Amino acid sequence: MHKRTFISNATLVNDGRSFRGGLVIEDDRIEEVLAEGETPAIPAENFVDATGAWLLPGVIDTHVHFRDPGLTHKADFESESRAAAAGGVTSVFDMPNCVPQTVSRERLAEKLAIAAEKSHVNYAFYIGATTDNLHELRHFDVRKAAGIKLFMGASTGNMLVGDDNVLRQIFCEARVPVVAHCEDSKRIAERMEQIRSAHGDDAPVALHSEARDAEACYRSTEKAVALARETGARLHVAHLSTRRELALFGKNERITAEVCLPHLLFTEDDYARLGARIKCNPAIKTADDRQALRDALSTAAITTIGTDHAPHLLAEKRGNLFSAASGIPMIQYALPSMLELVDNGVLTIERLVELMCHNPARLFNVENRGFLREGAKADLVLVRRDRPWTLTPNRIQSRCNWSPLEGHVFRWRVDQTYCNGFLIYNRDHITDERAHGEALTFDRP
Repeated sequence: MHKRTFISNATLVNDGRSFRGGLVIEDDRIEEVLAEGETPAIPAENFVDATGAWLLPGVIDTHVHFRDPGLTHKADFESESRAAAAGGVTSVFDMPNCVPQTVSRERLAEKLAIAAEKSHVNYAFYIGATTDNLHELRHFDVRKAAGIKLFMGASTGNMLVGDDNVLRQIFCEARVPVVAHCEDSKRIAERMEQIRSAHGDDAPVALHSEARDAEACYRSTEKAVALARETGARLHVAHLSTRRELALFGKNERITAEVCLPHLLFTEDDYARLGARIKCNPAIKTADDRQALRDALSTAAITTIGTDHAPHLLAEKRGNLFSAASGIPMIQYALPSMLELVDNGVLTIERLVELMCHNPARLFNVENRGFLREGAKADLVLVRRDRPWTLTPNRIQSRCNWSPLEGHVFRWRVDQTYCNGFLIYNRDHITDERAHGEALTFDRP
C-alpha cells in the first residue's frame, strides 16, 4: 500500500553533523531529507511530530547470536529480533555457531529461510570457517553473506581453526571481510589448569578474567593482524577487550576492530555484584582496559560497536568458572547505554552514529542502509531523553528474560523504530507481530 510519512521537528544525526529538520518516508525509502522550515514536495498522509527527539539511522549490529536453529529453548529469531527492534536496531548479522553450524551454502540458505519467516528486522549471516570447508568459502555468494567468521580460539570442534597453514589459506583466499574471534587457546588451557590446581573444580566465576587474560587476547590478535598484513586480507577483529590490543589498529584501513558493549560497560570488579551475569568471551577486563576502550572510540583504532548479544537461560548462567555459560543479552539496551556515554562525554552523538550505523554499512558494503539519505531504505530510530525509566524484567523482549542491567535507571529511551519504512516499534510495543525484515544484500563484485 502506497504511503507517505513526514517526521518533523527532530534533530537529525547523519554524516558527521546534527541539524534540526525532518524527513519523508515513501513506502520503504527515504524520499526527502528536509532542513528546519522546509516542507515536503508532495503532501504526506501521516505526520509524526518529533519535537524533542533525535532521529538516527537504524543501528546495524554486526555481532549477534540469535541461537536459531538448534538452541531455540533460550532464544530464536522472532524473540531476539523483537528485542533488536525495541533497541533501535534495524539490521543484524548473526554468527554461525548454532546447531547445526552455518559452515556451508546449504546452511546459509536454511538460516535465510528461518529469518525470512521470523525476523522483525533486517538480517544477514556469516559463514563460519572450519578446518575443512575451504571449498565452501570459495563458492558462496558474496552478495548474500556478511563475511567469514573465524574462531582463532574460544570455540570447539572444527570451528576452532588452529592450524597455521589452514589459517593462511583462509586469509589468502577470503573474498569478503574475515571477522575473527581472537583468543589464544593454548594460553587459556594453561591458565584454566593453573586455576583448577589452585582452587579446585569449584573456582569462582570472578577468575574468568584471569583464565582468559589479556595475554591470551593479545597473542591471538597480533597473529591475526600479522596474517592480514602478509596476505592483504580484509580483517575485522571482533570484541577487543584490552588496552594492549588497541595499538595494533588504526594504521591500516583494511585491518579494523570492533568493541562490544560488555567491555565498555563493565569491569572485573563487577563480578562481585553481578557474578556470572557478566561472564562472556573474551572476558571482562580491568577498569584501565575499559577506559582505554572508551578513549579509543574517538580514534581510528575502533571502527564498529557491536553487542555480542548472546542469550542464555538464567539457569545456564548459574555456576562457577567452569560451569556457568558465557554470553550476555545486550541488544535491547545497547543504544540507550551508548547514549549515556555520550552524556558522560565519552564520545559525541555524531561519532556514535558513525560507529553503530555508518561504519558497519561501509565496512561490509551493505546496500542502501546505514544513512539518512534520499533513496536509502527507511531504517530509522527516534530516541528521547525526556524522562528516566528503570529496567525491570517485564520490559525485556529477549526470550531469556534477564539482563545484567536490571535495576539501572536509563535517561534515554527508544521511542520509535522504523524498518523498511514500517513502524515496527512504538513506545514500548511491537506494532505488528507479523512484520518481517528483509535479507541484507552486499555491494560486491
